[in-house]
Amino acid sequence: MNDLLVLREGDDVAVATRDLAPDDRAVAPDGTAVVVLDAVPRGHKIALRQVAVGAPVRKYGQVIGVATADVAPGAHVHSHNLGFDQGERRAPLGGVHTELPVPAGPRPTFRGYRRADGRVGTRNYVAILTSVNCSASTAKMIAEQFRGSALDEFGGVDGVIALTHTSGCGLVPDSEGGQLLLRTLRGYAAHPNVAGLLVLGLGCEMVPGAALSARSGAVADLGMPGVGAPGPTESAGLLAAIPGDTVVRSMTIQETGGVRASVRAGVEAVRSMLPEVNARQRVECDVSELVLGLNCGGSDGYSGITANPALGWASDRIVSYGGTSVLAETPEVYGAEHLLTARATEPGVAKRLLDRIDWWQEYVAAGGGTLDNNPSPGNKAGGLTTILEKSLGAVAKGGQADLTAVYEYAEPITDRGFTFMDTPGYDPVSVTGLVAGGANVVVFTTGRGSVFGCQPTPSIKVATNTPMYDRMSEDMDLNAGTIVDGTATLDEVGAEILAKILAVASGEQSVSEELGIGAEEFIPWHLGAVT
Repeated sequence: MNDLLVLREGDDVAVATRDLAPDDRAVAPDGTAVVVLDAVPRGHKIALRQVAVGAPVRKYGQVIGVATADVAPGAHVHSHNLGFDQGERRAPLGGVHTELPVPAGPRPTFRGYRRADGRVGTRNYVAILTSVNCSASTAKMIAEQFRGSALDEFGGVDGVIALTHTSGCGLVPDSEGGQLLLRTLRGYAAHPNVAGLLVLGLGCEMVPGAALSARSGAVADLGMPGVGAPGPTESAGLLAAIPGDTVVRSMTIQETGGVRASVRAGVEAVRSMLPEVNARQRVECDVSELVLGLNCGGSDGYSGITANPALGWASDRIVSYGGTSVLAETPEVYGAEHLLTARATEPGVAKRLLDRIDWWQEYVAAGGGTLDNNPSPGNKAGGLTTILEKSLGAVAKGGQADLTAVYEYAEPITDRGFTFMDTPGYDPVSVTGLVAGGANVVVFTTGRGSVFGCQPTPSIKVATNTPMYDRMSEDMDLNAGTIVDGTATLDEVGAEILAKILAVASGEQSVSEELGIGAEEFIPWHLGAVT
């Protein structure tokens, strides 16, 4: 293992693979050496050459900011001498095409649950979905009755989960925020990993439970904008309906007689579903049935070098077989959007991504911030300095495949290939949108050590560096730090990630699932006024 990693020829900085002390002689793979001037923590940047104040600084062959002071070779490059500069980035509307041939040999398969609408689930849950925060406590009380040995005779049921949230009333139903919440809740109600559904409301909320439990082909006009016949400005995603083979029950606390009565009735409703849900069987499914959500959190200086590009390798392989992968976190592609728009299959796809970035700039400015408020303190401690640098590493999760579609938050994911969903960078909110869209597996990369799960979809966590993996091995599924250690190649780790995806999709538990983590991470994106 060398002391330094130089990511592209012509870069002004390298990444330290170990803690460097002043006067150390640090060597790059090509034999280039610099004498270290300052203490440079592992994962942070060190200057390879002189950079004058005001000049651009390059990493990954791209500009990550400008020098705010003169930088000498061997100096630590971070927040004290590197600043954000929006600059002028040309965002092409397509033009870059990468052929991803189908690999030779047998096609990979996994054992999943084929639902009535043709989609494939990777889990077999009973979900208690609340229409409003007022029914959240009751939903949790019902779910608690199915912990421990309560499901022992139903080995085919992955669990009974309460999906609760903090909204559902006090908002304008036909506003952007109201429609977004409805789309998210209906996406979970119709998710292929949910075989049994109890919709639980209070009874007087603005989002009625009936709006979440309409059957496919039988979406009634319930007095909610976006439910019933779609209007000219309504998203088709609002009409995603529950597959015909999902066992559905619906109740309200007010009609049932209060909390205690509703807990009793809810427990009986769930018990009545269990035999039918338990009877569902896994069947052999082609790899193309995977809908892979790509996310990262607690990133560090190694994220864009190890775990993210290795996940990009696995994403490309799934896409080459005709499957789907979905990148997200719009604020964390800002500064690297030109690398995605260049890969768009048509100009309209690229334009949709640029429109969402424009929306985000206005949204953040209205709150008194900028998109460079990100990276977080943890990201900076791990070696990331500007959003430009972080985004360049984040987009590596998407591999090299063509960009075929751009979705708004929680819209149903219907296109095959590599796609993008507009979400915040806040991990639980972002992944909630991906799962609402239909992601049946999520891979989550982390450098600082994120403890994340996302029921009802399994989440596989990949560490970017070996020290963190060793420290938190009980919370990580895979270690991509072996790439920097020199004990594995990027392709080898990518293949390891793909194998883990197929195993988990077939029923192997991720570490988050073993710990029961995921229900509290159901957090729909809240937008708009609360009245």
